[in-house]
Amino acid sequence: MKKILFSIPLLLLLVSACKDFEELQLDPNRAVDAQPSLLLTGIEVAAFNQVSLSPTVASRYAVFTDGTDPLQYYGWQRAGYERYDQLRQVVKMEEEARRLGQENYIALAQFFKAYFFVDLTQRFGDVPYWEALQGNEDKFTPTYDRQEDIYADVLTQLTEANNLLSADKGEISGDVIYGGNIDRWKKLINSFKLRVLMSLSAKEGNARLNVKEQFRQIVENPAQYPVFASNEDNAALPYYDRDGNRYPYFNNNSIKTAYYLDESFVNLLKTRQDPRLFSFADPEFRAVNAGMNAADFNAYGGLAGDASLAQNIVRLNAGEGSPFDKRFYNDPVNEPSLALGYAEVEFTLAEAAQRGWTAGDAAVHYANGIRASMEYYGVADGTTNVYLTRPEVGYNPARGLELIATQKYLAFFMNSGWEPFYNQRRTGFPTFSASGEGVVNQGQVPKRWMYPEAELNLNKANVQEAINRQFPQGDDINGVMWLLVQE
Repeated sequence: MKKILFSIPLLLLLVSACKDFEELQLDPNRAVDAQPSLLLTGIEVAAFNQVSLSPTVASRYAVFTDGTDPLQYYGWQRAGYERYDQLRQVVKMEEEARRLGQENYIALAQFFKAYFFVDLTQRFGDVPYWEALQGNEDKFTPTYDRQEDIYADVLTQLTEANNLLSADKGEISGDVIYGGNIDRWKKLINSFKLRVLMSLSAKEGNARLNVKEQFRQIVENPAQYPVFASNEDNAALPYYDRDGNRYPYFNNNSIKTAYYLDESFVNLLKTRQDPRLFSFADPEFRAVNAGMNAADFNAYGGLAGDASLAQNIVRLNAGEGSPFDKRFYNDPVNEPSLALGYAEVEFTLAEAAQRGWTAGDAAVHYANGIRASMEYYGVADGTTNVYLTRPEVGYNPARGLELIATQKYLAFFMNSGWEPFYNQRRTGFPTFSASGEGVVNQGQVPKRWMYPEAELNLNKANVQEAINRQFPQGDDINGVMWLLVQE
């Protein structure tokens, strides 16, 4: 892929500078025209920059030791609506694409709207959808749409985006993910649709959504609906050793000194003799002091995500706890920000086969997912072949869902944003520890985030109506949204 360096503030400045000052004074409400390509770069960065320690501690990959993190101790409350700011850019890109007749950008806008709205509804439940982003039409207090209706339309938008994209409809410029490759964009759109459909696994019986049939249509018609076929197709934002383009935690002292792997995650890797552990972490200090080999699984250990801070500090002072591998803070490039990868697609296909949605071979897709993740981390094929024969790794249909979900979880370390949390919320695998004295949510893992405070102040009637119809107990982090109710 061609390496493209980008600076979003500079791009926006150049666009603004091209307008005549007097013209803006005469018509201050007139929208600034912009090429869709100039907007696409910033949208991609916002969408695919998925490297964050927040979901890492909430998903029991890591433990924070410089204080009490509410995400780690499941004491979070409200989240924000920042995604709507990003959606405004998508809407503007679509408007400009329609003005200029650039249909490929319209298709990309449909994808990004689906991408951002799915993230919003996964976090909260019902959210503004059809009336959102219509302030220019004096709709400043949008109604909240039902989660089922949002998902139904998102699935339609993704199908339309795939069908609209075509090489004969012009080049895609400003693309820092695929360099304008139409085929890869189609693969991403359909792979993302598989993710969305699998997130609806509790809705197998919903006749309106027809989840299984929609999933089967993609799998059985690869010519029309291609999906990821290798790691070359990954939706990944690359980093470069330039100001503003480096890995987010490069030279970050906090990840270097305050974060250690969670022992539940380390134990999942150690019991499987998983070589990815050596890419994720460094040995415990007590192991280093004892002169243990860095390739010895016994040199690694973790702290307890649900234990109190004081308990973890005692263990840390005793030399326990494997820190993050040095590459996460010493390498300005490190690894790309993986938003959706080939490994995830294979695990999703494995789960679909295991559930009987498709005629595929669950064991084959499961092994493909493991191989894809190992390849991503540079593990040799021979080592992967041995790994697949281990008792805790080999596919067993009787434990199919647990094995698939666990391997998908292992592959999600420090990538794909909140997807590991959502997958565990949906499947129950692996178990997230919440019974320790550090947890402040009555021993429970939250199911959602409460709505933003600003909504209660500015759009109270609509948000309260949404709360009442979804959560009789009130706006609660333990409320069970429609998505999670079995049908």
